[in-house]
Amino acid sequence: MFSRKHASHFNSDDAEQRQAKPDVSVEAEMGKMYRATFTDKEGRTVVIMRPAKQNTSSHEGQLRHLIYTMENAVLSLPQGLDKMVWLVDYTGWTLANATPIKTARDSTNILQNHYPERLSVAFLFNPPKVFESFFKVIKVFLDSKSIQKVNFVYKDNEESLKTMYKHIDPEILPAEFGGKNNVVYNQEEYTKLMTKDDMKTASFWAADC
Repeated sequence: MFSRKHASHFNSDDAEQRQAKPDVSVEAEMGKMYRATFTDKEGRTVVIMRPAKQNTSSHEGQLRHLIYTMENAVLSLPQGLDKMVWLVDYTGWTLANATPIKTARDSTNILQNHYPERLSVAFLFNPPKVFESFFKVIKVFLDSKSIQKVNFVYKDNEESLKTMYKHIDPEILPAEFGGKNNVVYNQEEYTKLMTKDDMKTASFWAADC
């Protein structure tokens, strides 16, 4: 049986990190970042981020949660696909929810240095006006290719929504993100899903040794 394994951002020297399983459940409690149960029209993994749901101040915890989510997203990609979609929901976001510059910088470094070319497209949903100033700050940490993949989408702007609909079917997109699906984030269900995925991940690395 032929089976292609997705390349992780870890190399062979990272086995110890790979086997470590820090608890990220606290970071995931409010659903501030998670792998969606739906995909884009090409079957790519969709990662949803909701900065307004920030529930901790732990720099290390937030970075571990980011890595965990990215690794899960990569390993969930179907054969033949190697990029993912990011949907960042800024509904309810204020400067009080803003990620500290150090965490934003380190998160960007992780994404750009360990997950190069993993991003297919990113949608910034309902960003408030004040976000524009914050984005100008964090944009200096982004490479030009990543910036070109970023799309601003507003729930009350039909044309911008169409940009997202080209990639994600509105029938499966949750209503809170401008779609028609009434599904909402459920921590209990997501925990069950991640538990199953952790078992798959363990089997993946065991077979790779």
